[in-house]
Amino acid sequence: MLQCQNVMKSYGSKVAVSNITTNIVPGKIYALLGSNGSGKTTFMKMVAGLVKPTSGTITYEGNPIGVESKKHIAYMPTESFYYEYMTCRQAGKFYKDFFEDFDENKYYYLLEEMNLDPDLKVSKMSSGMTAKAKLALTLARNSRIIMLDEPLNGIDIIAREKIVDTIIKNASPDNAIILSSHLVDELEKIIDYAIFVRQGEVVIQGDAEELRMQNQRSIVDMYKEIYKYD
Repeated sequence: MLQCQNVMKSYGSKVAVSNITTNIVPGKIYALLGSNGSGKTTFMKMVAGLVKPTSGTITYEGNPIGVESKKHIAYMPTESFYYEYMTCRQAGKFYKDFFEDFDENKYYYLLEEMNLDPDLKVSKMSSGMTAKAKLALTLARNSRIIMLDEPLNGIDIIAREKIVDTIIKNASPDNAIILSSHLVDELEKIIDYAIFVRQGEVVIQGDAEELRMQNQRSIVDMYKEIYKYD
């Protein structure tokens, strides 16, 4: 579904992503793992069509990333992407105007699932509420590829459990979910495929269970070994 071949992104002399090659197929939950500054966000922004690669190719169902692919790829960034004056209800209307695949009924269901009042203003939300509202907006799109950048960052343990549960419920044989995080212990139990990125490069990737068997250690322990000097 998504093919990335020798993808590189540099900003002047600084290389953010270097020579990433990977394929994303439907029906799986992917973990894009790495410490802060490893290139995870830059990679996601390139897939979302927000940043252009310096070299290499990214294609969605055989076509270059562009206007058409954006209709099928949902991306949740780490930063807030709605205005402070908005309520959850207004943010939903805002999204519905922009994305044809936005399911308003699904959105309100997700808000209810995460105990969020549709008329609650963004400016009145805690960090945990904001994270859940962003997730509801993103998952309310019936997209083939769903990318969530650090969905658990800064969230308390109870809210994390709710968010992880919601992500699992929205996985299907028709979509692929890509989670970027350094909180590996929270994700290990739900992921199908792990991609370890260090200093902009993929150092190890593969089926999560196969990686565990080959290395005789958990994904968490592999993470600790790879990034112990970062």
